[in-house]
Formats: sequence, structure tokens, C-alpha cells
Amino acid sequence: MPDEVTLRPVTADDLDLFEREFSGPEGVGTHVWSGFQPTADLRRRFAENGLLGPDGGVLSVAEGDMTVGRVKWWPGPWGPDALACWNLAIGLVPAARGRGTGTRAQRLLAEYLFDHTRAERVQAWTDRANLAEQRALEKAGFVREGVLRSAVWRGGQWHDSVLFSLLRAERAGAPMS
Repeated sequence: MPDEVTLRPVTADDLDLFEREFSGPEGVGTHVWSGFQPTADLRRRFAENGLLGPDGGVLSVAEGDMTVGRVKWWPGPWGPDALACWNLAIGLVPAARGRGTGTRAQRLLAEYLFDHTRAERVQAWTDRANLAEQRALEKAGFVREGVLRSAVWRGGQWHDSVLFSLLRAERAGAPMS
């Protein structure tokens, strides 16, 4: 079991860790890697607003005093009129995986979004083959909704994704391992 898992605002030192750990397939994992991405935008947004804004954000995942990853969220509108949900994603350094850190961090982010925004729904999706992330989302209280066929282009081919959600009304009684 990991040390206490917390979320906190990103620091400049965290940006260095994110660039080092999440710039290649070894850090992000085979189910997420979609090629090299520029990092200048992340640093620009950090300088502008600390990676926190009305259109989403990024928080650092910490175990005790050590940063072990990040969670992020962005709007996921279903319908024409209003924000109905947030999409969320997580990235953990390889050493922090498989110990419950991701489950706890994703649940903490969902709680944070329900506490501080009007969203009714928080959702996440993962590669159909990423069974570890599917288990983490289910343990965090998310409900598997179905498969999005050929939803993500990665590695020269289309991949299916599995969609999960957590509704505001489900948050209080949802189990978390």
C-alpha cells in the first residue's frame, strides 16, 4: 500500500519530472504513447495560470513528500448547452504503479471536481487492453459504460477504448479499495 496519496498544485520541479518521466513510451506506457509531444505549451500554461483554470487543469499526485505523477481534467460536453462532465486522465511514474496510488488519485480528483465545479459527471476512458487501469477506475467507484470502437489512433492503428463514469449522486457510497 502506498504512503498517503494527495493531490496538490503543480510546482516548477514537477514540470521537470513530468518532462523526464512522461516524454517517452517507457514513462506513459504502451496503452497511452502516441508519439513525442512538445513541452513548451505545458511550461507556458504553468507560467500563465499554474495549470489551473476554468477549462481544466493539472494537479500533482504525491505520496508523502514525493511527486509520483499527475492527474488532469478537461471539459467533456455531452449536449449543446452546458458543461455536463469532466474528462480525467492520470500519469504515474512506473515505480508508483500497481500499488493503489492511481485508484486513490483518480477518486481524489473526482471528489475535487464534484466539490469545486457544478459537473454532474466525471468520466475517463482507457485502452481496451489496459486491464490495470480498468480495475483502478472500478475500485475508485467508476462504472464501466461500454466500449468506444476505434476511438483512438495510436501506433499506426485504431484502438478501442472503454468508457467509465462517476456521477455526483454515486460519490458518497462508492467503495474504494
